[in-house]
Amino acid sequence: MDTRELRHAFGTFATGVTVVTTRSDDGVPHGATVNAFTAVSLDPPLAQVTLTRTSRAARYLEGAPFAINILSLEQMDVALHFAGKAMPNEPEWTLDGFVPVLTQNAATLECRPWNIYDGGDHIIVVGEVISMEITKRPPLLFFGGKFREIGKLVEGAPWDHSGDGPESGWFAGSSSFKPFISL
Repeated sequence: MDTRELRHAFGTFATGVTVVTTRSDDGVPHGATVNAFTAVSLDPPLAQVTLTRTSRAARYLEGAPFAINILSLEQMDVALHFAGKAMPNEPEWTLDGFVPVLTQNAATLECRPWNIYDGGDHIIVVGEVISMEITKRPPLLFFGGKFREIGKLVEGAPWDHSGDGPESGWFAGSSSFKPFISL
């Protein structure tokens, strides 16, 4: 398998950009830029991030609380900083709670450890969301190896609400699934 081609294929999936933050045993804050983030469960409230094993932040996550900082459009320099690029200014943190949290996020999920799984050259970290903050800041996106911003809405969506909500009829409460139509 050509890893460069595989990375290119993965890069065709547009994602948000997060920074996972935690503290070392001596209380020093650490973070890593991560775009492998997903919601896992609403009940219990679980979220997942995937970090390369060589990340300094990955060393401190086992059994430790952490935050998933969902970056806003104005935080590209923060994403670059935690990806290892030298930036002129240090990111702004708040250290009031259990974990360090970045300022100016689009949203923040504070998590307690749930489980860590083997993910090859990465670790898969699942946390139970214990608190969150949502702002009105637009999110920073990543696609094709470049940072992006959200574009226009796609016209013709068959609903005015969240497509994965119970009112949509998708999955939740469905008694059967329609098969794909073969052509």
